[in-house]
Amino acid sequence: MNPNESRNRALAARDLRHLWHPCTQMHDHAGAVPMLPIVRGEGPWLIDADGKRYLDGISSWWTNLFGHANPRIGAALKQQLDTLEHVIFAGFTHEPAIELAEELVRITPAGLDRVFLADNGSAAIEVALKMSFHYWLNQGHREKTRFIALTGSYHGETLGALSVSDVALYRKTYAPLLLTPFLAPSPDAYEAEPGESPEACAQRRLGELRVLLERHAHETCAVIVEPLVQCAGGMRMYHPAYLTGLRALCDEFKVHFIADEIAVGFGRTGTLFACEQAGVAPDFMCLSKGLTGGFLPLSAVLTTTPVYEAFYAEYSAGKAFLHSHSYTGNPLACRAALATLAIFRDEPVLERNRVLAAHLASRLAPLRDHPNVADVRQTGMIAAVELVQDKLTRRPYAADERRGLRVYLHGLEHGALLRPLGNVVYFMPPYVVSEQEIDLLVDVAIAGIERAVAGSS
Repeated sequence: MNPNESRNRALAARDLRHLWHPCTQMHDHAGAVPMLPIVRGEGPWLIDADGKRYLDGISSWWTNLFGHANPRIGAALKQQLDTLEHVIFAGFTHEPAIELAEELVRITPAGLDRVFLADNGSAAIEVALKMSFHYWLNQGHREKTRFIALTGSYHGETLGALSVSDVALYRKTYAPLLLTPFLAPSPDAYEAEPGESPEACAQRRLGELRVLLERHAHETCAVIVEPLVQCAGGMRMYHPAYLTGLRALCDEFKVHFIADEIAVGFGRTGTLFACEQAGVAPDFMCLSKGLTGGFLPLSAVLTTTPVYEAFYAEYSAGKAFLHSHSYTGNPLACRAALATLAIFRDEPVLERNRVLAAHLASRLAPLRDHPNVADVRQTGMIAAVELVQDKLTRRPYAADERRGLRVYLHGLEHGALLRPLGNVVYFMPPYVVSEQEIDLLVDVAIAGIERAVAGSS
């Protein structure tokens, strides 16, 4: 390579000869959207091959909790590497998985005392869906084959997870391959009626869910929701009262409650798990993303003893749960998860997050008066700004205008990783971010928003 040639350009060219990236129209990278090679990370920062630094405002797809190259998690992994890298998890076990299961049972809501490990968030959703269906089958309820999901929900991109999602961008192409869920109206506070509080909106939507269950509970296995924040659906947020009512309805109509805490778990919403804010325990809790602090893929599905016992029988009964992954219970991933959970145990993470969240809220508050901002919303360490063409009517920008992309490109130019969801600019930084770094993220975002809305009418 010519010593004067950009390392970024050289690595990007090699990448584009062979790699196909996720959630990407690769043609974009032939034009104005750069492919950025990252060579190292330091706390909340990423550094590219040319030495430019980017503040990771989205925790690298919501996975990173305690900073890139976190030394405590890294040291735990290095020690595990010298001991055991992997072993089949059928008929074998190991201490990292055992310790992780014990710790997850300890910190999650009461009653979740069985742990099934998988290797990513979508896989966790698949496990929960299949386990719920199979539970009812083992109980003699062959008629229960359907699921209820919320409008605007997103639970992953494998076929089962996509089947209970309602984001058209992800679902429409593959619709012929998917199961069809019953859709309950989301309690999203952004869609509240004029003058209606978030809690009143949640209660109204619970009434509509009740009607759906009255009609379909006999054929429904479970209701699946993302507690408090519908993340990929546009960071839409709702009141905890919905979760309280949902738990009661699931008990009344004898259907399972699946909590997808993959993105919102591990402190993102202000409590360790979002369900805690409603004081409820689901029948299934799906965890991933922050579980390993962003180091390695791992997921867990926690469920109850009654669910477990519905599968526990003589082999000849044919009731065993039929699901496996080659890397189930990987010792390296389990060790990274244990180190991550130890940080929560040993440091005042949630208390510090509340201070950071308050600072983020104060910095974003002036955007509420912006003529192209319909909503500024926040739940803990997740905040979002909804851009619209017309504030009064909330008329959105056309998707093909790609206004959010303008914010993304502005962010990269000014050292910040902001990756809007359509026209929703959001913030989900690592917990090691400082107030000054939050100031940088917000300042860059505000300038990017001005760039994005320029020329709108």
